Amino acid sequence: MVIDNGRISYIGPVAGLKVPAGAETMDLSGKFVMPGIINLHSHLGNTIDLVQDPKNFTRENLGKNLKTYASYGVTSVVSMGTDSELALTVRKEQRAGRPNTTRIYSAGRGFTSQGGYPTKAMGMNGVPYEVKTPADAKRGVEENAARKVDLIKMWVDDHLGKEPKISIELSKAIIDASRAKGLTSSAHIFYLDDAKKLVEAGLDGLAHSVRDKPVDDELIASMKKKGAWLQSATLAREISVFIYATPQAFYDDPFFSRAVSPQVISTLKSPKYQKGVQADHDFALLPAFLKTAQKNLKRMFDAGVKIGFGTDSGPPARFPGYFEHWEMQLMVEAGLTPAQVIQIATKNSSEYLNVAKDFGTLEKGKWADLLVLGKNPLENIKNTRTIETVLIAGNKAN
Repeated sequence: MVIDNGRISYIGPVAGLKVPAGAETMDLSGKFVMPGIINLHSHLGNTIDLVQDPKNFTRENLGKNLKTYASYGVTSVVSMGTDSELALTVRKEQRAGRPNTTRIYSAGRGFTSQGGYPTKAMGMNGVPYEVKTPADAKRGVEENAARKVDLIKMWVDDHLGKEPKISIELSKAIIDASRAKGLTSSAHIFYLDDAKKLVEAGLDGLAHSVRDKPVDDELIASMKKKGAWLQSATLAREISVFIYATPQAFYDDPFFSRAVSPQVISTLKSPKYQKGVQADHDFALLPAFLKTAQKNLKRMFDAGVKIGFGTDSGPPARFPGYFEHWEMQLMVEAGLTPAQVIQIATKNSSEYLNVAKDFGTLEKGKWADLLVLGKNPLENIKNTRTIETVLIAGNKAN
């Protein structure tokens, strides 16, 4: 492979290679190279340790987030509806040159109903647009479009009946306004019924697996007919809501602990924190939601629905970088092969973002966004964790 000014100018047999004069060389004999991981569902900047607050959205904290993602080989992230203007400023700076840290794609501010989910979650009050009328929805989409966001996000959920849920009428107004501005629309969903209504209304992407019941032929047929995606299954998100109720061996895994503060690890290990997780009113239901999400991912994949990759990492206890590798493991445990998962996390996700001409695969003319691994991930998906080098636009990640 030859990389020139950040892009791949040659990839193929050594016999056809012409090494440019003065080129820096890297001998990767015995190594494995894969495209950079693209996370279609993250939340940047708002969390420090286990506290989420818009006040945390500083250039320093955002930069730390991006550096962490990059160190784990996550070369692009889509921040799903919780961004301040700073995210768009940094995105503009990145696109003016050749970044050496994770690329930002942004949904700006997402949408919910007045007082709707997730406005009562930690640090989320005042973050999404809270719309009451179709005019509110249109105005919010137009404001986002003027900021040149990459897609539009809405939350369509009642948090298991505990919070107001945005209506299908308002959701459709957001979808229609997005389409009028040439923007992809994506929705946080939980219920099968909402997924069906939104896809029928023209939604482009489901930001989570359906988790209340098995998906059916009707939803699958509708998604295939309309070209809607399972944008992200977010299995790591599903396991994160109950797994910390008991001690976990990975707390001491250097691949995890190198990007997590000692204070957070101490908290995760504490009986008090574990009891707090167990005290969730819905705790007994949560493991089954993960299993349903996994089964639905497998069913949709096998049926030919288009699948992207995302984790919902970034909020408290959803750890950037580590979660992306955990997600791939959970996808394999759901029945996909490592090769299928890697394609979803790279090629497919670049296609969802409409950036496949620039990255997502290792081909001539594309940006050199890639991971160098010590072991073969096709043999064991956990081998994506044997990262030795990460390049973004040909630059070593920093």
